[in-house]
Amino acid sequence: MQDWWQSTFPNGRQMLTIQDANGCSVAIAYGEKGVGRPLVLVHGVASWSYCWHANIDALARYFRVICFDAKGSGFSEKPLAPDRPDHKVVELRRVIRALCPEPAIIVAESLGALVALAAIQTDPDLCDRLIVMNVPIFPRQLPNWGMRLLADVPLELVRIVDHLRLAKLLDQLIRQLVYVLREEVIADPAHVSTDDVYWSTYPQIEFPGTITKLAEEFQLSAHEIRLLEQGQPNLIRAVQDRLASVTQPTLILWADQDRWFPVGDGERLRDRLPNATLRIIPNCGHYAAGGQPDVVNAAILAFLQDGCLPSDKDALPLE
Repeated sequence: MQDWWQSTFPNGRQMLTIQDANGCSVAIAYGEKGVGRPLVLVHGVASWSYCWHANIDALARYFRVICFDAKGSGFSEKPLAPDRPDHKVVELRRVIRALCPEPAIIVAESLGALVALAAIQTDPDLCDRLIVMNVPIFPRQLPNWGMRLLADVPLELVRIVDHLRLAKLLDQLIRQLVYVLREEVIADPAHVSTDDVYWSTYPQIEFPGTITKLAEEFQLSAHEIRLLEQGQPNLIRAVQDRLASVTQPTLILWADQDRWFPVGDGERLRDRLPNATLRIIPNCGHYAAGGQPDVVNAAILAFLQDGCLPSDKDALPLE
């Protein structure tokens, strides 16, 4: 099958080396398309740059669009060292600083959106416009049974399974299971294609270490949610308590049929951000960027039209 990076970006897949939160050098995979102001796409957990495949071209008409795989995900390096809970925040800041000579526009989905909020709180000059989708800002638990299961499995056992490449041996079964599970995050089954399932699962099946890092992320997240429930200091509460410091113009997009995080969470988030607008995406599940890409793209471009789009170009019309 065709190389997704090569068919999507003019220069294909590129690599950037940053210092991770542990102080170690790590290689980050990224691609870019378009010219102009930098617009950085930040994926969620159990995902990688492919999740933006239906958004890149529309946004690259107006901006220098940058997609990157977070450490441990996709085609980026997967170091064995355990990560600290805030590593994604630290590493997002370092990726953007390395690739963007000016404040970026950040478009982030799910856990990536929570990470983006935390990064901006610690480094306000990182971004001057923010778009977040379906943010786990008020979580009750890990939203999916598979996540909860993987969070409870001893990490050493996951490493053994990963090392034996059992995912590769069971690739057809895994892809069939993921095909069914996609219906949980995409409201319209017509938007679930064979290519979508193939590429969304590609790193987990093909690259050793991906499942281990995924399990580690679920365990870190589950631990932070438990601390939140118990009223103990945690990263999620810290982000909640500093929402008023995010003064950048912010667009909140929320799926009307998100089974993981209810629309009410988006309303609460809007009320706690000083400069935010909330838009509900109709007939849409949690994976909004892929589930309703035309509506998402039009909403983003309409939001950025004031002072962000080049003067000789117009935003896509809203449906």
